Amino acid sequence: MTPFPRLAPLAAGSCLLGALIAGPALADNHAPLATGTFKAQGAADIGTADLAEGPDGVVIRVNVEGLTPGWHAIHFHDTGDCSDEGFKKSGSHVHHDEKEPHGLLNPEGPDDGDLPNIHAAEDGAVNAELYSDRVTLTATEADDRAFLLDENGSALVIHEGPDDHKSQPIGGAGGRVACAVIEKVE
Repeated sequence: MTPFPRLAPLAAGSCLLGALIAGPALADNHAPLATGTFKAQGAADIGTADLAEGPDGVVIRVNVEGLTPGWHAIHFHDTGDCSDEGFKKSGSHVHHDEKEPHGLLNPEGPDDGDLPNIHAAEDGAVNAELYSDRVTLTATEADDRAFLLDENGSALVIHEGPDDHKSQPIGGAGGRVACAVIEKVE
């Protein structure tokens, strides 16, 4: 079995996804259109997410500290609310139309909230860049992608374990350990 490439993009269904080592901010020519601050349980700020719109999707730059070393699931959730214990107010995954089954490796999926896993180093730090063509920050009537900045907003949620990209409803990823409300940059 061939392992996933570390720096090469991965194709899964209609999503083109990649995880890359990244710096603290998007390049100047791709200023973020939205941002979020990750909060851990107990309301501690542990990092940020910057999101930029491309012609066919969104680039997400994640910089987080304080996670348990190893792989963690990260997903787009339907509601921009990270105010409760367990971050349940962020709801389920975003979707633009009918909800699809979860999983980047699921032949009937993926759903619009699915993203590849992120990896926390031994010191708990994550510096990653992800891409999804299933979401947008600048919706139009012609879009068939989930609009992240709609009236109830959206959130990025990090889980305690990795997503197996097949199991329902969240790939066996476990509890929610960090949450960031996605907000438009003014």
